Amino acid sequence: MGPIDYLVVEYPGKSPTGEALPYLVDLVDQGLIRILDLVFVRKDPDGSVAAIDMADLSQDRSTSLAVFEGANSGLLGQDDIKEAGKAIDPGSTAAIAMYENRWAAPLARALRRSGARLVAVGRIPVQDVIAALDSAEAAAAATRP
Repeated sequence: MGPIDYLVVEYPGKSPTGEALPYLVDLVDQGLIRILDLVFVRKDPDGSVAAIDMADLSQDRSTSLAVFEGANSGLLGQDDIKEAGKAIDPGSTAAIAMYENRWAAPLARALRRSGARLVAVGRIPVQDVIAALDSAEAAAAATRP
């Protein structure tokens, strides 16, 4: 197995449009990721969080979520849904996805066979990378004659 990641994507004050769905399907079709769990939740104005049926989200949309129906490994539990609900604003909908990075599985197997061990892992938010690149570019421009 490759490394397992999760993400919570909030749609403030609305439901997902489905615009990103073809890109997710493409990642799966290419074998880069495998969706283990995909859950949609709604946070009511009173703060309560509840799962939403995918069929309710995909009605009246050209893009169907049917391809992900049954994406339920059991790893993502009610406690995880409640925890994700803390991160989203009242009146919003969110998608919670847990996925395997299948592209990394051969590397992970080779590392294990060679006796390597993972000692650190992390992710740098893209906004931080963009800000750092912009800053470096501005500093370089300031030193040019």
